[in-house]
Amino acid sequence: MRTFAEIVRSRAGDEKVGLRFEDQSWTWAEVVDESSARAALLADLVPSPADRQVHIGVLLENVPDFVFWIGAGAMAGAVVVGINASRSGPELADDIRHADVDVVITEQKLAHLVTGTDHGVPENRVLNVDSDAYAEQIKGYLGAPLPAVTPTPSDLALLLFSSGSTGAPKAVIVSQGRLGTLTDTLIDRVRMRRDSVAYLCMPLFHGNAVMLNLATAMATGATVALTRKFSASGFGPDIHRYGATFVNYVGRALSYVLGTPQDPRDATSTLELAFGTEASEVDVARFSARFGCDVLEGYGLSEGVFRINRTPDTPSGSLGVPVGVEVRVLDEETGVECPRATFDDQGRLLNQEAVGQMVAIGAAGSFEGYYKNPGAMADRIRGEDFWSGDLAYRDADGWFWFAGRSSDWLRVDSENFSAAPLERLLQRAPGVAAAPVYAVPDPSTGDQVMCAVELEAGAEFDAAAFVAFVGAQPEMGAKWWPRFIRVVDRLPLTGSNKVSKGPLRAEGWLCADPVWTRVGRSTDYVLLDDAARIELEDAFRSHGRIGLMPGATSVG
Repeated sequence: MRTFAEIVRSRAGDEKVGLRFEDQSWTWAEVVDESSARAALLADLVPSPADRQVHIGVLLENVPDFVFWIGAGAMAGAVVVGINASRSGPELADDIRHADVDVVITEQKLAHLVTGTDHGVPENRVLNVDSDAYAEQIKGYLGAPLPAVTPTPSDLALLLFSSGSTGAPKAVIVSQGRLGTLTDTLIDRVRMRRDSVAYLCMPLFHGNAVMLNLATAMATGATVALTRKFSASGFGPDIHRYGATFVNYVGRALSYVLGTPQDPRDATSTLELAFGTEASEVDVARFSARFGCDVLEGYGLSEGVFRINRTPDTPSGSLGVPVGVEVRVLDEETGVECPRATFDDQGRLLNQEAVGQMVAIGAAGSFEGYYKNPGAMADRIRGEDFWSGDLAYRDADGWFWFAGRSSDWLRVDSENFSAAPLERLLQRAPGVAAAPVYAVPDPSTGDQVMCAVELEAGAEFDAAAFVAFVGAQPEMGAKWWPRFIRVVDRLPLTGSNKVSKGPLRAEGWLCADPVWTRVGRSTDYVLLDDAARIELEDAFRSHGRIGLMPGATSVG
């Protein structure tokens, strides 16, 4: 089994350009040299813990130092912990402590997120890559040899953060062996060659960017064209500037690109393949036509275990079929396999009992786990089976169809998060008695956030005051803003007096209660009227997702 460290080392001495960023470039040999310098710095800066590997927390946008530290961690046998800059300072402090981070690598524009917070990392181990002091530190280690250590396949390579359904930190373990093996498997899947140019615009703290793009390019000696962050307006110009042949994506990225003016060069672009997940079928077709490239969709998990691929005969809107592992749709409470799905002539699911959780049968042993989170582990492992946490239904022909997130998970703009932290925040608002948060489907891909607000006796809902309070809370995440706010007289309850979210999800915004909707990406809210509801239904229909619309009947 090849380790990821071996993949990085394989580029030593390779004089082909391996990394481009803005107007700079590095050969692969120089990338490895830069990584070796950082590995040497790490060895002097952080004593090796007795009971674990050194953990490197990386809080950077997609800048060259992120690549260099991934290489350094791999070769030095350290663990790279991707830190998500879209989270608040207090949340990041929790993540850093939970992941036992020994050193934090950050930059000037993000340094405030780890300033004055209780993350536990000594000040001399918080390195700002934009500082003169850092430049001098690195300068002193340039020319360092490759690290003398030899990581084993079982050594950890990465910790990839997501969020558990309870709101507790959840870091997916990725070992050296798993990442190395996965890289070799994905090379053909993403059509990576030595003469490929891989455009890397998705965040490197996410497994999608590391596994599909950086690792496969590194293994083949392709060139990585790196950009700080995804920009819809910058996407096309970058593709043409770098001569990119491959791009990975997640969620709405293709949709955002399609919203920009078309460049005459797009139709004859160098782009060969866009590979990702969660784009709508309409956007896939439009993107393919615009850039003259193939677009491949696949379902996968940061946890690994199984994947679902589309084939040429996959029905429109379906995930496809599992590869290499038996996957069933099981009832979350009973563990019994759900019946096959049936549909009406508009594609709406007729039997909700067909919806259950996707479970990889007998595959628990291939799950490497969550770091220091036995509770989250218990949610995934039941006997010999791996429970994915994702809902689906399966039709009579065996095709799988995605049905949302299990429990209280939400997925917005390709980021998973749980409802509990947002619920706690909303419930602090003046006059609010309870504010359960739940996912409703987005017309094009993924989820939208919806909350139901029950007010205290005598209180009235003031949308402007509510939004002002929420926006003033320091822990409010950028992707937490509700798309819909439903104001109810009384929340539905279970027999044990817990809020029952099932009826709320099922009705969505198609209810008799007043519903406020967010205006674009602003913090302005207006009452949702029938015309807006009809417009939403048309959007679902145009993206081929009418079957996911809440409510039993159409509004128009």
